[in-house]
Amino acid sequence: MSRNRAAEETDKQTRIAIVSSDKCKPKRCRQECKKSCPVVRMGKLCIEVAMDSKIATLSEELCIGCGICVKKCPFEAITIINVPSNLDKHTTHRYSKNSFKLHRLPIPRPGEVLGLVGQNGIGKSTALKILAGKLKPNLGRYSEPPDWTDILAYFRGNELQNYFTKILEDSLRALIKPQYVDQIPKAIKGTVAFLLDKKDERKNQTEICDLLDLTHIRDREIQALSGGELQRFACAMVCIQDGDIFMFDEPSSYLDVKQRLNCAMTIRSLIHPDKFIIVVEHDLSVLDYLSDFICCLYGVPGCYGVVTMPFSVREGINIFLDGYVHTENMRFRTESLTFKVSESASEEEIKRTCHYVYPSMKKRLGSFTLTVNDGQFSDSEIIVLLGENGTGKTTFIRMLAGNLQPDEESEELPVLNISYKPQKISPKSQSTVRTLLHDKIRDAYIHPQFMADVMKPLKIEEIMDQEVQNLSGGELQRVALVLCLGKPADVYLIDEPSAYLDSEQRLIAAKVIKRYILHAKKTGFVVEHDFIMATYLADRVIVFEGQPSVDTTAHTPQSLLNGMNRFLELLEITFRRDPNNFRPRINKLNSVKVRESKTASFLHVSAYLNIPFSRMWSKSAPGSTSSTRNLKRKRHKSCAKPSRYAVVGPFRVSGG
Repeated sequence: MSRNRAAEETDKQTRIAIVSSDKCKPKRCRQECKKSCPVVRMGKLCIEVAMDSKIATLSEELCIGCGICVKKCPFEAITIINVPSNLDKHTTHRYSKNSFKLHRLPIPRPGEVLGLVGQNGIGKSTALKILAGKLKPNLGRYSEPPDWTDILAYFRGNELQNYFTKILEDSLRALIKPQYVDQIPKAIKGTVAFLLDKKDERKNQTEICDLLDLTHIRDREIQALSGGELQRFACAMVCIQDGDIFMFDEPSSYLDVKQRLNCAMTIRSLIHPDKFIIVVEHDLSVLDYLSDFICCLYGVPGCYGVVTMPFSVREGINIFLDGYVHTENMRFRTESLTFKVSESASEEEIKRTCHYVYPSMKKRLGSFTLTVNDGQFSDSEIIVLLGENGTGKTTFIRMLAGNLQPDEESEELPVLNISYKPQKISPKSQSTVRTLLHDKIRDAYIHPQFMADVMKPLKIEEIMDQEVQNLSGGELQRVALVLCLGKPADVYLIDEPSAYLDSEQRLIAAKVIKRYILHAKKTGFVVEHDFIMATYLADRVIVFEGQPSVDTTAHTPQSLLNGMNRFLELLEITFRRDPNNFRPRINKLNSVKVRESKTASFLHVSAYLNIPFSRMWSKSAPGSTSSTRNLKRKRHKSCAKPSRYAVVGPFRVSGG
């Protein structure tokens, strides 16, 4: 009987009604939501619009979920979502009526690194604030917030009870590295050395500066630091202080692959039996390398978020990619994302008609010299630029775009129409997104094919009526991508398209860029540090070598296989492939896989001609049998032993 009751409770639906404070404008509409609501017509106050109120309020208890108000609202300000009623018991925090709601909390463990993965706006920052003691959880009772006695009683029998008790006793000190490091220069002034000396409580400043490569910029002012240098400085400021809870919100933004791994090692050096470490990260390769266990967050961005129980690193990331939490029997994405290995040796050949050649070039900027070897490219091709920060990737892109002239002895560049998306996006427009798109790419953004291939997947329609100045970092990045791809051009130069995008948006953005370049028969040059995204996008790669900021060389474009192997050799890292969805995983320092790769010879994937990597994500329908089981059946017999192979397409092999 109790089992049936539990099943009924799970099946029963409850509603969350969200009214966007940015979009709802009762004084500029006829209050269509209130007039059309069938519950209001029956005489009940389901929707109220007070004379002095700036937004409408909806009663979740009275709402019948008809969805009429959602369709009638001219500003698309209302969202009604059905969620299982058993989540009501697990409400941790709600800001106010008709606003964002967080269910459950991540459970940190001392002596281990907890990784959080989820979309933007799903409640990761809210969870961090609560765990840091900066925000008091109200258990959904926003009108009459509970006191700490009720909160501790709510978490009784849970690991979080002891955690919050220690926070209340002020025995835990929380340190947070902020998400937006580009705001740091507005808050503090002084040199790097002065600020680090001021906070050096653990007396480990020298080691941290060596690990994060900050020694040579100690005399610089904070205002003169680049994005990557600010990120490393912010991580160092947290690592040198004596705290009990260390929180890192997106520590890999602006960093290149080598710096990301160094940053991960620095964070792992903080592990102590009494310390809690929590990391929010969207680069799945780095999160895999960094974490000991994972909590996924799912839900509807800006409406509600649910935190899963802790999983092992591999299982947690696979659950996020699969879009299905087996412990809760909950599917939160309609399709699963897998890195498919093609069964045939030959990939589909693309007809290329235009071929371009660029000459050898040299450019001196102060003490920095960039030498570019000559190369060629064709249409329907994406070339990814691989190298550390400061090796001249953006300089090379600006030279191709014509924004920066090569030195006099260099030959002339081919004359091409260029569309360029810069690394840093600083919005100058004071208008809405719709007006901006209409002014800049009028023909493209109303074209049905462009809308289907680019605008719909990037969800631009949701932010069309927002002011450009009020957009978040991820929203700005998506608008910049649309503006870049919407401009008619021969070559598209895209600098770090993954910045500020969450894990899911990165996969979608990569797919949009790849599809558009292929269908439009254009050429794309992409600078990207997210390894999963770079591998998916690249047809060929240009590897940048040399001493950063001093003397570097850009090699001739080479195949994805050879280029990636060369780049990984420079970084001294190896990869393996997950046996379920074939995503690339970095081998941890001094792990069994690394020792295997040192004893065995490094083989290229060309040795395994029968299992080439197609570099594409496939979608599995939720109604079919488990995608992972299907992929396991399809795996070639030469890949039958997952413990022995460490190949992911272009990656180096560790194992025979």
